[in-house]
Amino acid sequence: MKTVGKKLPAFHLKATITNDMTSAFTEIHNGSYPGKWLILFFWPKDFTFVCPTELAEFGKLNKEFLARDAQILGASTDSEFVHLAWRQHNETLKDLPYPMLADIKRELSSTLGILDPNEGVAQRATFIIDPEGIIRFVMVTDLNVGRNPQEVLRVLDALQTDELCPCNWQKGQETIHVS
Repeated sequence: MKTVGKKLPAFHLKATITNDMTSAFTEIHNGSYPGKWLILFFWPKDFTFVCPTELAEFGKLNKEFLARDAQILGASTDSEFVHLAWRQHNETLKDLPYPMLADIKRELSSTLGILDPNEGVAQRATFIIDPEGIIRFVMVTDLNVGRNPQEVLRVLDALQTDELCPCNWQKGQETIHVS
């Protein structure tokens, strides 16, 4: 698995960005958001039960991430058309403010090392990538266990201090200063 300190692999994927069929799709690549932090998270499958809770929660926090110069990118191995149908039929996903990447060939999830060997879908993985394209945080949970987007935001805040941050550190608290 690609881990902290490694470069985010190059990718070029179709993404679903709206519910309107005439403007629903775009192409996104690893250089689409120059100078931004990336929050790249994967979910196993569309039209499931745990996944929409995570997507909706990331959507609720989107403004918080944008205020920190971070772009959320959600991804699964489903197609852009399945993403569109899911957005159109799930009330909590209708207004998602970030792209849903379609890793249908499983190239990015395979390169990142998060393709589940038993299910053949992306594992529930989260990556924080700095503006230079370096992975600074990785978290993978069991397919049945949802992640905490608030914790991803907290870790982003800590990384952006570029200082030592103690356990449970929150934005605005003192960092550790070594003399």
